[in-house]
Amino acid sequence: MRKLPPIMVACLALAAAAACGSDSGSEPAASGSASAAAGGAAKALEGVNVEVAAKWTGDEQANFEKVLKAFEDKTGAKVTYASTGEDTGAYLGPRIQGGNPPDVAILPQPGLVQQYADENALKPLSAEVQAQIDQNYTPYWKELGSAKGQVYGVLVKAAHKSLVWYRQSAYDDAGAQPASTWDDLIKNAQTLSDSGVAPFALCAASGWTLTDLFENVYLSTAGPENYDKLSKHEIPWTDASVATALEKLAQVFGKKEFMLGGSSGALQTDFPTCVTQVYAQKKAAMVIEADFVAASLGQSGAKVGEEAKIMPFPKAGDTAPVILGGDVAVVMKDSKGAQALVEFLASKEGGEVWAKQPGYLSPNRNVSPDNYPDDLTKQLAQTIISAGESVRYDMSDLAPSAFGGTDGKGEWKDLQDFLRDPSDVKGAQEKLEADAAKAFKK
Repeated sequence: MRKLPPIMVACLALAAAAACGSDSGSEPAASGSASAAAGGAAKALEGVNVEVAAKWTGDEQANFEKVLKAFEDKTGAKVTYASTGEDTGAYLGPRIQGGNPPDVAILPQPGLVQQYADENALKPLSAEVQAQIDQNYTPYWKELGSAKGQVYGVLVKAAHKSLVWYRQSAYDDAGAQPASTWDDLIKNAQTLSDSGVAPFALCAASGWTLTDLFENVYLSTAGPENYDKLSKHEIPWTDASVATALEKLAQVFGKKEFMLGGSSGALQTDFPTCVTQVYAQKKAAMVIEADFVAASLGQSGAKVGEEAKIMPFPKAGDTAPVILGGDVAVVMKDSKGAQALVEFLASKEGGEVWAKQPGYLSPNRNVSPDNYPDDLTKQLAQTIISAGESVRYDMSDLAPSAFGGTDGKGEWKDLQDFLRDPSDVKGAQEKLEADAAKAFKK
């Protein structure tokens, strides 16, 4: 996932793993699907080699390799894992150009699916894989992994971005309760501020955190249909629906006492420093970010579910927002085992193997929350299932990177500027629209 900065990688990884290549069994695609391999004594993919590349190292890699082992045991295939590091595009580019891509790659952004499809570097997913997608995912996810009328990718790992983390002792001291609506959250902020603690530690130096905040408010107030349109720039950022969301954000940005250090302090605080401010330094009560906040609790002594608690992002409108980031599996070589591996990753069976490992969330609606190892993850998984057709992918990750994914430019900078001056909603909209129009033309 693009939005996991290098320091987070260090938190999550216990050991760095060197990328390992292998000769891939590149026989023409055949009927050696994971489902076909289940029947009969002879394993359908015996002797077939599959190479899969993804960004994970350390614990995340070890957990994924348990899923690969389950696939090997089921099919007889031999799977080799290669770590791309954080810059997946930089790793895959030379291999694609050299005619030696991995059989399967797991991409941290849907935008890469579009890019590689345009470069003819992907193979359409087989009928068997698409059957798993149709069975286990909403149509939105199928569209997300499609390009030029073909289905190329399937989301296999998710990050839950519709959360507010709060410090239980701060809430207890102020007499506050978790909020279910945006209005309740603003009331809580006032209550916390009156008790002498800053309500929010905003990580606004990391501009992507502001895009996450906007997206949750926008999905809730504007609804999934408008969210899709704005994601594709089919409606302009000057639309009234954007103004409504920005006005909600101004209820926080416009009160300096709601943000630790005021607007200038927020804009000088990166992620995960804001987490430290809430739980280790106890200077603020809440941080608004994804489930990966748990990896940044570090030496704070705050235990998830005790001092460190979460609430679903409060409804600012009619829709309870659930926004996911995540990783998309694609086939780059139509080898005998590539389609079968992606079919397994997209299946209920594969998702349940992975769900038993820590630090994983499945976007697969048929993976029961009962498979997860702790109550927090079960709770997060249930919100994904309950949201049904309303779940959406991180909007800024769907946009051209010049607008949605570049430090000091585009949406990141425009929202930082809006935090500095939340009184100018119209001016913020005009800047957002100008930058979006320029990026989407390219």
